[in-house]
Amino acid sequence: MWESTAAAQAGGGRASVLFGGGKLPPHLEWVAPFGALSAANWLAMPAQRYMHDFGLRREHLGVIAINARRNAALNPDAIYRDPLSMQDYLNARMISEPLCLYDCDVPCDGATAVVISRREATSGLPRHPLTIESVGPSMYERATWDQRRDITTMAAHDAGAALWEHTTLTAKDVDMAQLYDGFSFLTVMWLEALGFCEHGKVGEFLGDGEGIALDGSLPLNTNGGQLSGGRLHGMGFLHEACVQLWGEGGTGRPQDARGGRCRCRWRPVAGTMLISSR
Repeated sequence: MWESTAAAQAGGGRASVLFGGGKLPPHLEWVAPFGALSAANWLAMPAQRYMHDFGLRREHLGVIAINARRNAALNPDAIYRDPLSMQDYLNARMISEPLCLYDCDVPCDGATAVVISRREATSGLPRHPLTIESVGPSMYERATWDQRRDITTMAAHDAGAALWEHTTLTAKDVDMAQLYDGFSFLTVMWLEALGFCEHGKVGEFLGDGEGIALDGSLPLNTNGGQLSGGRLHGMGFLHEACVQLWGEGGTGRPQDARGGRCRCRWRPVAGTMLISSR
């Protein structure tokens, strides 16, 4: 399978997929006539609403982007490693207000392999097997964010609730969080969906970014996430969580994590996973 798919991708020499002809999916009838064909356009609407209702500022989104870049500087595989200041962020080209260039993830080429097995079949492995403590899936009532009844929440909120229903652990037990950041605002959604802060209080939680730094109370996207590390459509977060739980994060990155949470999907379908080294 790798040989056939790699050959198809390598011919174009591109990390991203370009779409040609074909029919548009039904939900685009509400946005395509207005030229809103990018996910940045679709997500900008709930982001603006959330900012209006709860006082979230662009500076808070900037904290997420800057934290990602700071962590990416320690990751030799990251796409963007140059320093990023708040001034750089605020002066960046606007893509779809309030989302600027640095609120959007960066395409890259890569792959992640995941092996899932029964515990009794894992003896003799070079690394300690990790445990899936809980998973939380969800599907919401509409196909896109802008068609939700409450666009200040997403399917992530139901996925987060489902995650904690199937474990005795709580958000306070999490040592690090690998949260989807295809756009910085999606990380905002996951922070509150998983109970790290109350609904509408993400701005207060983020503050100046100290709490989500590598030496903070909740290290966030320790490899630079998709904003700076590179977009692997969520699977990179699962890989990074495993690397951290094995204590192989490298200099300056968390070495004693026991439990981590990663989130691997977006839009009306959401999924989250809690894994640990115990």
